[in-house]
Amino acid sequence: MKKLGEYAFLVGIILAVLAGLVMQTGGWVAVLLVLLGVVIGFLNITQKETIPFLIASIALLMAGSAGLEKLPLVGGIVAAVISNVLHLVAPAAVIVALKTVYDLAKKK
Repeated sequence: MKKLGEYAFLVGIILAVLAGLVMQTGGWVAVLLVLLGVVIGFLNITQKETIPFLIASIALLMAGSAGLEKLPLVGGIVAAVISNVLHLVAPAAVIVALKTVYDLAKKK
């Protein structure tokens, strides 16, 4: 099952970048990236990786809101790639965060 999570991450990143290069966001690409993100959240992030993953997710969210689309020449592409990566990472982050909250509540 761990391999499935790894493949989901690899396919998701490749799809996010390729779709972003042609400035494709939303639609079926977003749905597929969200589904891959759910798989990643359940299968790929271990307890040890939780904090670094959630911090990296926050950093990606911040980068996505930085207004990179205003960069000359490549701004639209960069913004599309980051938007697609966020479609992949956000559902995984929600699942990892919920698992963490559940584990914390269970310990009391």
